[in-house]
Amino acid sequence: MRIALCGLVVVILACFLIKPVRDTIEQLFFLFGMYDVAYIKGYIVSFGIWAPVISFCLMLFQSVIAPLPAFLITFANAALFGWIKGAILSWSSAMAGAALCFFLAKWLGRGFVERMTSKLALEGIDDFFKQYGQYTILIARLLPFISFDIVSYAAGLTSMSFWPFFWATGLGQLPATLIYSYAGEMLVGGTQKFVMGLLILFALSILTILLKKITSRPKTEKIQTQS
Repeated sequence: MRIALCGLVVVILACFLIKPVRDTIEQLFFLFGMYDVAYIKGYIVSFGIWAPVISFCLMLFQSVIAPLPAFLITFANAALFGWIKGAILSWSSAMAGAALCFFLAKWLGRGFVERMTSKLALEGIDDFFKQYGQYTILIARLLPFISFDIVSYAAGLTSMSFWPFFWATGLGQLPATLIYSYAGEMLVGGTQKFVMGLLILFALSILTILLKKITSRPKTEKIQTQS
C-alpha cells in the first residue's frame, strides 16, 4: 500500500510540475471535451502499433478523472479494432479502471474522491447504495449517461469488499460494452448519436423493470458508507 501511495504521489507531482505531462493532460481534457469519436480515433491511431496500449491508458485516465465519457473510447475501439477485439479491449481496460478507482477510494478516503468527482454527485450515489445496495453496480452500468467511475469510487467508500464489486462490475458492464462496440463499428457521425439515443431509451426500459423487481423484494442487505 505504501508503494502504491508513493507512486500515486509521484504521478500527481508529475502532472503539475512536468510541463510535457501537464500539456498532455490538457490535450486529453480537450479531446474528451469535443465529444467526438473521430477525434478519439485519430488520437489513438496516431500512436501506430502502440494504439491498443494508448487506448487502455485513455480508459484508465477517464476512470480516475471522473466523469469523462468512457463510451467515446468504446466506440473508437470498435471502429479501429473491430467490434469483438474492440469490446475485449474496452471491457478489460474499463475493469482495470474500475478496480483502480475502487482501491484509490479505499486507500485515500472520501476527501480525495470528492476532489476527483464532486461532493454533490457522490452524495447522489451514496443514496443509491443505501437504497439498492450491491444492485447499484448493475443499475448504474445500464445507463450510459451515469458516470460509472463515480460509482466505482463510491463503492470503495462502502463496506463492500473488492470481489463482489469486481464481479458485479464485470457482469453489469459486459452487455453494454458489447452493444456499444457493435454500434461503434457499424455507425458513424449523426447515426451514431441516433443509436446512442435508442440505447438510452432501451437502458431506461430495462432499468424500470429492474427497479420494480428490486423494490418489490424485502431489503435484507445494508451497505455502510464512510462519512
